[in-house]
Amino acid sequence: MKFTVEHTPATIVKVYPKSSDLFKKYRIDFCCGGNRPLKESFTEKDLDESEVLGELNASYEEWSKEDHDVIDWDAKSLSELIDHIRYTYHAPLMEELPALGQFVTKVYSRHGGTHPELKELYRIYNDFKVEMEEHTIKEENEVFPLIKEYEVNPGEELLERIRVANGGLADEHNGVGDMLKEMRKITGDFIPPVDACGSYRITYARLAELEEDTFQHIHLENNILFAKL
Repeated sequence: MKFTVEHTPATIVKVYPKSSDLFKKYRIDFCCGGNRPLKESFTEKDLDESEVLGELNASYEEWSKEDHDVIDWDAKSLSELIDHIRYTYHAPLMEELPALGQFVTKVYSRHGGTHPELKELYRIYNDFKVEMEEHTIKEENEVFPLIKEYEVNPGEELLERIRVANGGLADEHNGVGDMLKEMRKITGDFIPPVDACGSYRITYARLAELEEDTFQHIHLENNILFAKL
C-alpha cells in the first residue's frame, strides 16, 4: 500500500510500527493527536509533503520486504491490551520515574550553574512525574477494572461508567505529551553538551527512552484500547 496525506499517523503506526521514528524526526504527533490526517501536520509544521511521504513510503516498501512479526492490536481483546499495557509500560514506568528523577535532580544540582536550562528541565520533569504517577494509578484502580468488567458483561450503563472514569484522561495524555516535547526542546533533542559527565549523559539517554516508551504507551491507549470503546 501507499500512504497518502489522508492517512492518519495513528493508522500508519499500526500498519508500520517503525514509522514512529520518522514521525519523531519530523515532530509529527502519532499518539495524542494521532487521529488527524497527515496533511494537517504538513500544513501546521510547513513540511514538504512530497519529501516526507516519499521518505515514508520508501522506508515502508523496504521494511515490508523483510520478515516482521507485527502484532495486530485491533484483533486483541480488551483484556489482552490492558495486560500488555500494564506489564510493558505501567510497571516499568512506576519504577523508572523516581529513579530517573534522582538523576535529573543530581545533574541540576551539580551543573545548573553553568547550564541554566537544567532548572527548567528539573521543574518540568517533576511535573511530568507527578502527572504520570497519578494518571497510571487512576487507570489501574478505576478505568482498567471497569473495562475488564465490561468485556465480560457489556452494557450501556457500564460503558457510561467507563466514560466517566475515563474523563480527562485524553486531556492528561495531551498534557504529558506536551511536557515531553518541551523536555526534548530544552535538552536540544536529548543531546548532552560536550562537557557533560557520565551522569549527565545517562540522564539524557534515559529521558529519550522515556519519551519513546510514553509515546508508544499513549498510542496504544488512545488509538487502540479506548478507540475500541
